[in-house]
Amino acid sequence: MKTAHKQLSQHILLLTAVLALGACSTAPVQQGDTVIEPSFSADRVLDEDVTYLSDEISDPWEGFNRSMYRFNYRFDKYLFLPVVNGYKTITPGFLEKGIHNFFLNLGDINTFFNSILQWNGTKTVETTGRFLVNSTVGLFGFFDVASRMDVPRHQEDFGQTLGYWGVGDGPYLVLPVLGPSNVRDGVGLVPDWLVYSAFIDELGMKDGEEVALTLMQSIDKRANVAFRYYETGTPFEYDWVKLLYTTKRKMDIEK
Repeated sequence: MKTAHKQLSQHILLLTAVLALGACSTAPVQQGDTVIEPSFSADRVLDEDVTYLSDEISDPWEGFNRSMYRFNYRFDKYLFLPVVNGYKTITPGFLEKGIHNFFLNLGDINTFFNSILQWNGTKTVETTGRFLVNSTVGLFGFFDVASRMDVPRHQEDFGQTLGYWGVGDGPYLVLPVLGPSNVRDGVGLVPDWLVYSAFIDELGMKDGEEVALTLMQSIDKRANVAFRYYETGTPFEYDWVKLLYTTKRKMDIEK
């Protein structure tokens, strides 16, 4: 009976987190006349085969993590979001969409290499096809032609690759600006960044141009995430974000 109550409580907790946070990873995306269902909709996150980890998440650095969470809130509210809102105000909708498509296309580079490292031939082939089509016919990814051709988009990173090969999460970790993570995923950011940087270097861009591109990518990414700090109306937001992030990453690796 206690187990049933515990599972019910975890279901309610996670459902509330999903609805409250409203992150882009759980929101449908419309491409033309077709609505693309999210990889992890509320139905999927609350499915019976999902194991909830609220009592098992290692958080030995909770003091630091909560301080960093508050820092990220202030950075987001007073610096990042004003820039993002200004960008959205002055950028026409079609151009904003094209820029977002462009950066998603760049993201396929890391997905390609991580798909190889995971020995996933299907994802490797599909990601290669997406990148080639969108980089040529789609004008460097500005237009998402591959999706119109029903070529699925995959999102793989080195943290997922490590998880695929059995590396555990490690302690929960809130990173400056980047937000919720863990030791495994934090380490995984390094090879992902090196691969991305190597590709950008091959384009012959100058240092200033690379910095501008990175800043633009950060603005675009934040503009497409609906989450706003401390707007859930609950004092338990830190714990909810931790639970939602950890559960989602578990599902990322298992898919």
